[in-house]
Amino acid sequence: MILFTLRCSADHRFEGWFRDGDGFEAQRKAGEIACPHCGATDVEKALMAPNIGRSHKKAPPLSPAQLRTALLELRHQVETNCDYVGERFAEEARKIHYGEVDAHGIYGEATADESQELKEEGISFGRIPWVSPNDA
Repeated sequence: MILFTLRCSADHRFEGWFRDGDGFEAQRKAGEIACPHCGATDVEKALMAPNIGRSHKKAPPLSPAQLRTALLELRHQVETNCDYVGERFAEEARKIHYGEVDAHGIYGEATADESQELKEEGISFGRIPWVSPNDA
């Protein structure tokens, strides 16, 4: 089972449990997921932090080298699983948000003004520190 943070067209956020990502998509397309706040069935996954189990022992902070390794792995995952759209990021994010194209992962560049406009439109996105694999 997987827990997704969801968002309706009125920007209400709520959680839902699903067998897997395909199960969520099937229920979403069938209109079987409704916002508990307003009843809207136009629902999509919201950006969410990963749920990482923690032990009772406090882990030592990451060293700069460990942090760099983790950021490089994040970059690898994004590059492997998402489409690069370059400077068209804001335009493509809007197309996905407004249902003009099927939802899929994208990454690229956006100016500070474009990022602010996306935020004001209620379009979920994240900023990732993009570590170059060639930097020491």
